[in-house]
Amino acid sequence: MVQVNPSAIPVNPVGVRPRLDFLDLLRGWIMIIMALDHVRDFFSHELFSFGPTDLDKTTLGFFFTRWITHFCAPVFCFLSGTGAFLSLTRGKSKHQVAYFLLTRGAWLVLLELTVVALSWTFNPAILLEPGGAVIWALGWSMIALAGLIYLPLWALATFAVVMIAGHNLLDPLVPAQFGRLSGLWDVLHEGGPFRILPNTTFFVAYPLVPWIGVMAAGFAFGAIVNRERTQRQRIMLWLGVGLTLAFVLLRAANVYGDPDAWSPHARGALFTFLSFLNLQKYPPSLLYLLMTLGPALVVLAILDRAGQPGRLLRPVLVFGRVPLFYYLLHIPLIHLLALGYSYAAFGGPTGLFTVEPFVAAFTGSTLYPPGYGISLPGVYLVWLIVVALLYLPCRWFAELKQRRRDAWLSYL
Repeated sequence: MVQVNPSAIPVNPVGVRPRLDFLDLLRGWIMIIMALDHVRDFFSHELFSFGPTDLDKTTLGFFFTRWITHFCAPVFCFLSGTGAFLSLTRGKSKHQVAYFLLTRGAWLVLLELTVVALSWTFNPAILLEPGGAVIWALGWSMIALAGLIYLPLWALATFAVVMIAGHNLLDPLVPAQFGRLSGLWDVLHEGGPFRILPNTTFFVAYPLVPWIGVMAAGFAFGAIVNRERTQRQRIMLWLGVGLTLAFVLLRAANVYGDPDAWSPHARGALFTFLSFLNLQKYPPSLLYLLMTLGPALVVLAILDRAGQPGRLLRPVLVFGRVPLFYYLLHIPLIHLLALGYSYAAFGGPTGLFTVEPFVAAFTGSTLYPPGYGISLPGVYLVWLIVVALLYLPCRWFAELKQRRRDAWLSYL
């Protein structure tokens, strides 16, 4: 019998262009870090005592536990656009790529409103209280990109830059100014709850602007990734350094790019520095995107230069190759572990069958009883357990996708 190394990742089938490991590695790290934020949502005893970015109350550990996860949504959205561009280099026509983006985007929106919502709450009533979070925003961004890819690449890149760099000019506009169309402005830019039926509210956690621009920028970035290796490494490095420096200079100037200016803090120089890093995510400000995408491009250049990932990085590579499958598994897994803790510590599910944690955070409601939750080191321990439990099913699915070319597999 042939012995198979359980940690090995299957090679690409003959005739299929090899995947670019440095993209999958970064995506894999992003998925791992994302799980930390969601473990914190379900387990942290501090979550509803204070916000992790509330500089008057937070600790250094809580702030950076939240801050590091800021990289997840922008980088994943950006790399989704890059993947769409690379599909064109693997023999697919624009019409085929547009169709895939359109249908997969619609599929993601449906998943957000059903499977993902139920995973967060385990409560069927959530289906009557819909909301739009990250998967919803990614879905609509794909739908928009399905049309944008027909533009010349320079025009698409210009659109992306204008949307990312200019959307903070719209901050003074409020939904009430749009009358009956106020809900549309909530969806596009403002976020928060708005009424769609007399007894039904839709909660927008991720307004679509500028996520559509981020995905379009990722698509344009695909042209750089498609260049000769040393050339793309140089461009990625200097582009990343340039974006990061732009963040530092704009933030220091305090003139544009985020609704909240930084300021000296009463808790000292360290918390003044945290104020500098404390940026708006909902919707993501220009400075938030520069702060996250700039360093991410530098990391991509480093990963590309490092070459073939070693044995220790293969699990990260696996997660990066099946990100949606990972996402759909990790939330119910974390929720089940939280329920186990809740029953053991409190004899019941407490508030874990009610609303999504991010909705509770926005509305100020309390999910859990006094005394619920574990310390920050405990949160990190649960996070490592979650990631370890996800590895085998994700490896199985990654191998399945390598062996077979069924169309439905590309939608997971």
